[in-house]
Amino acid sequence: MFESNIINIYGEKGKQWLDHLPNLVTQLAKTYGLSNLKPVEALSYNYVLTGFQGSKAVILKLGLDIDGLKREAAALLAFDGSGVVQIFSENTGLLLLECTVPGVSLKSYFPEKDDEAINITANVIKRLHQVPIPSPHPFPHVKDWLAVLDSDLKIPAQTLQKSREIRDQLLQTSEPDVLLHGDLHHDNILQNGDEWLVIDPKGVIGEPAYEVAAFIRNPIPELLNHADAPNIIHNRVTRFAELLELPSQRILDWCFVQAVLAWVWALEDDCDTGYFEQLTKVFDV
Repeated sequence: MFESNIINIYGEKGKQWLDHLPNLVTQLAKTYGLSNLKPVEALSYNYVLTGFQGSKAVILKLGLDIDGLKREAAALLAFDGSGVVQIFSENTGLLLLECTVPGVSLKSYFPEKDDEAINITANVIKRLHQVPIPSPHPFPHVKDWLAVLDSDLKIPAQTLQKSREIRDQLLQTSEPDVLLHGDLHHDNILQNGDEWLVIDPKGVIGEPAYEVAAFIRNPIPELLNHADAPNIIHNRVTRFAELLELPSQRILDWCFVQAVLAWVWALEDDCDTGYFEQLTKVFDV
C-alpha cells in the first residue's frame, strides 16, 4: 500500500526516494542521535518510524509532500499546549515528534465503546478550536480544498452537482472560522498516559462543523462493513450536535460534501474509490 501510493503519486521520483530510504534513515539516525528505529504498521503516504532519542521515545516522519509536512509542523506549533503531540525538530521532508505511550488509538474503541470515543473526540475538538488562528499563517481555507469539485470528474453528474450546491450553501452561511485539524479521525487521536493527544493535523481554516465529518466516516472500511452502520452514523451525528452545540443537518451536509471530496482525492491518487462511493449514498439524505 505505502510503496504503491508513493509511486502512484510521485512516479520515478517516488521510486528513487523509496530506494534511498534505508540510507536516509541511517544518515538521519546519526544526525539526530536516534536509535531502535522501526517503521509503524499501516503506512500510507509518509514513512513513519518509532524510536528513541537518548531515553526519549520519538516519532520520525519522512515524506515527499514537503509543503504538507511544513503545514503539519505549523499546525502543531499553533496547537501546542492544546492537546497535540510536541514537535522536536523540522527539516525539509522531515518531522521529529513526541511519541505517545501507550499510543493506542480511538480505533480500538470501535464499535463497542463508540459513545465514549465520541465524548473524547468532542473534548479534543473543543480544545483545538479555542486556539486563535495565527497571523500570518500558511493554512488553506476549506473553500480552497472544495474548489476541486468544480472540475470535470469521473463522478455521477447528479452526485457532483448536489455536492457543489451544498458546498456553496455551507460556505455562504458559515460560522466564524477557526483553525481546524482537517482530518480528525480515530487513528489520529492517541492515548498518552491518562490523556488523549492528536497527531497529523492538516492545518486548514474553516467552520467548526467541518471538523467532525472525518470521525463520522471512520474507521475505514470497518464502519461500513458493520451491520449497524446507519444507526452508528446517526448516533454520531446526534451526539456531536449535542456536545458541540452544532446543527445536526449541517454536520450531515458536511459529511456528504467531504465524502465526495474524499472520492475526488482517491481518484487523483489512483486509489480505490468504492468506500467513498458507498459513503455518498449513506449521507445523501
